[in-house]
Amino acid sequence: MQLYTPLLFYWARKTGLQSQDASDLVQEILTIVFRKIPDFQYDRTKSFRSWLRTVTMNKYREFCRKKSVSRMATTGSVVDRVADQRFSAESTWDLSYHRSLFASAMNGLESEFRPKTWNALRKFVLENRPAAEISAETDVSVWTIYAAKSRLLVRLREELNGLLD
Repeated sequence: MQLYTPLLFYWARKTGLQSQDASDLVQEILTIVFRKIPDFQYDRTKSFRSWLRTVTMNKYREFCRKKSVSRMATTGSVVDRVADQRFSAESTWDLSYHRSLFASAMNGLESEFRPKTWNALRKFVLENRPAAEISAETDVSVWTIYAAKSRLLVRLREELNGLLD
């Protein structure tokens, strides 16, 4: 599992979990893997990493429910939600390509927002900072930040539709 532990930790951290919570999640995932390995039958037509990613995301959702955190669609960064396909990337090239697509789509959408709103939105989306903190810093209302995020998600889904498959 030395090969997969760093990948599991990377995935766990990308969901927005703090280091300690990510370590706990990885430990739970490894426990499941070790329990399932004796019955595991390798199938060349299926991806072990995809199965591992599915286990990871299911444990993450369960972890969030236990912590009384709202469902996954409202946690983590927009990058995690919109570009969720990055977890299934089979190679570094695929991951890099998906990131490039996302960055390009983000850059293309900048002109659809006022500069002040875009600045606040980038801080909210990419830095995953609290809207109230950004509002106080940028003088953009919390409501405007949330509304802009909603518009951005809709537009990103439109722009990236079919490109991350």
